[in-house]
Amino acid sequence: MSIFVGAAALADVPKGGVLAVEVEGVEIALVRDGDDVYAIADECSHAAIPLSEGEVEGCEIECWLHGSRFDVRTGEPVNLPATEPVQTYPTKLEGDTVLVNVSVSTHQASSKSKG
Repeated sequence: MSIFVGAAALADVPKGGVLAVEVEGVEIALVRDGDDVYAIADECSHAAIPLSEGEVEGCEIECWLHGSRFDVRTGEPVNLPATEPVQTYPTKLEGDTVLVNVSVSTHQASSKSKG
């Protein structure tokens, strides 16, 4: 069963930016690209640095420490030094609230289907 939980008001997630939130004990970076909001685990897979402290460009977020970039839609690294993906989570809007489902990691789901 998919359980979506309120994570933030849409107005609190800056357009073209990121907002760090905690949803059910999971640290998440909410990234807004236009009217779309994506949820990605708030930790770089390379250096364990909060991704929410990095820069956002379109659907990519950059870790400020070593410059690894991740696609917020899939969690996949776009460049080195990161080689491992970061978990992403389903989101949806309900009115002006961003909801996130942390019980399903979209990266884990896709890995299991390959396997």
